[in-house]
Amino acid sequence: MKIAIVGTGGVGGYFGARLAQSGSDVHFIARGRHLEAMRSEGLRVESPLGNMLIKPVSVTAEPETIGPVDLAIVAVKLWDTEAAARSLQPLIGPHTAVISLQNGVDKDAILARFVDKKNILGGLCYIAASIGGPGLIQHAGKMARITFGEFNRTRSERALAFLKALQDAGVTAELSDDIEREIWEKFVFLVGLSATTTLMRSAIGPIRSDADARALLLDTMDETVRVGIAKGVGLDPEYANKGLELCDGVPATMMSSMQVDLSRGNRLELDWLSGAVVRFGKALNVSTPVNRVTYGALKLHINGTT
Repeated sequence: MKIAIVGTGGVGGYFGARLAQSGSDVHFIARGRHLEAMRSEGLRVESPLGNMLIKPVSVTAEPETIGPVDLAIVAVKLWDTEAAARSLQPLIGPHTAVISLQNGVDKDAILARFVDKKNILGGLCYIAASIGGPGLIQHAGKMARITFGEFNRTRSERALAFLKALQDAGVTAELSDDIEREIWEKFVFLVGLSATTTLMRSAIGPIRSDADARALLLDTMDETVRVGIAKGVGLDPEYANKGLELCDGVPATMMSSMQVDLSRGNRLELDWLSGAVVRFGKALNVSTPVNRVTYGALKLHINGTT
């Protein structure tokens, strides 16, 4: 299977390396020092599930040098989604599938402005990984899972082919019959995790152990559920409690990627997380006071300092 990884950060770098190691024809798109390090030293992954070195590695800054692929995996930060979508055209042939493993619930609508909807698979992942330095991906914990599917709920040949490639790579993967709902379920969890860990400058362990912080975490997720239901998504009205169970099940040291970005002075995905809940809530007349406070408190840092 010929695969392009559009954005070789924590998500794209980790899963792309697993796929390349197992024999898939993987082509990475990167830039700057990360690109140069991969060209000269290969792509290194440090993970509790097993370290990897992909060398030589097919990496470029120019998608047109790759040509049409079977699958393009979009894994850039959310503010780069439109630019990434514009860059996809050289990668798309008659049977190419495009799947975004990004955070948020706006991503596929943005892709659909530049890519035919029939090419788009819905997808999400659960993993804590980031760039540890040029050419290096660091994976924290053992959580590394991909869930994906067709928006029309069919089990297509292309989806089954990707599922096999992931399984051959040893990646925990699931083909979903209702990917829109599952994307929103992850969004509920992620909004809660990112809002609280970033606002409180804390890993999830102390937050879930303190009664007041835990209540804030639950309220953040409950607002997100109510917004999703108002948008017509088939969420369980009590899903925030399930989100809290997920938070209880992750390592106590887990931090959100937005918290890591804040600590490094990087730009934040705030507009697409708590900001999106606030935006949707206003449009749908759903009250979102907790997310509004989070958004207002963190907005001054949204563009980072680097």
